[in-house]
Amino acid sequence: MSAPVDVVAVLRAIGDELRPGGAVCPCHGVVVALCPSRPAPREGTAAPDASALDAAGVARLIDHTLLKPEATPAQVRDLCREARGHGFAAVCVNPLWVRTCAEELAGTPIAVATVAGFPLGASVPDVKAAEAARAVEDGAREVDMVLSVGALKAGDHRLVAHDVAVVVEACRPRGALVKVIIEAALLTDEEKARACAIAKLAGAGFVKTSTGFGPGGATTADVALMRRVVGPGVGVKAAGGIRDWAAARAMVAAGASRIGTSAGPTILAGAKAAG
Repeated sequence: MSAPVDVVAVLRAIGDELRPGGAVCPCHGVVVALCPSRPAPREGTAAPDASALDAAGVARLIDHTLLKPEATPAQVRDLCREARGHGFAAVCVNPLWVRTCAEELAGTPIAVATVAGFPLGASVPDVKAAEAARAVEDGAREVDMVLSVGALKAGDHRLVAHDVAVVVEACRPRGALVKVIIEAALLTDEEKARACAIAKLAGAGFVKTSTGFGPGGATTADVALMRRVVGPGVGVKAAGGIRDWAAARAMVAAGASRIGTSAGPTILAGAKAAG
């Protein structure tokens, strides 16, 4: 078994590389923008107490997801209908269906989320930014982008930071939230920590475990590591293979503040049955 990642050492190294000479926090000795105690938690960023969640609280954790390439307009509308009926946090669909979902969910608090650079993360940054900007124009309030996994593994941290930053900037005019998918199953624990640190430094609002199309989905160990890196002021979304309340609850207990799943109604029914 490999040694646990020294998260503070990773934060210090990323800060020194990408923000040399930046102000350092007194609590951890890392660049202020990477301090695990900053920013303060905002609505939806910190993990809730899973044991205290009622059914409505569970529903507000769920991004009801349909990203299959064969999804039809009727299935997308059904997704929105289920989201309205259960009070989920968001629906997450491919960019083609953003406008449909925005129309279906108009006047509700349910966000329309979409993806950029999906599922490989291998698009050039400007293309991801253009994809995100168009989606936001069409009505998306959240964009789940896939970072450049190959660049991260090669140690090209400046490219990874630019990749995230241009998408964040593209979403800024309309205040859309950016979630950065790190595709954890392809990474070592140290690479996971570096990916989350870079995403936070570049202004992402969330980090996310998986696309659901990679070699593995969310694990509680990955969620816990990601939470240690970003602290309570950045959200952690667990996605990939979460199909029942027991799995979802374990992810929340590990530090997840959002659950991406196509099994939202099943999870909610399980939570209600568990009391």
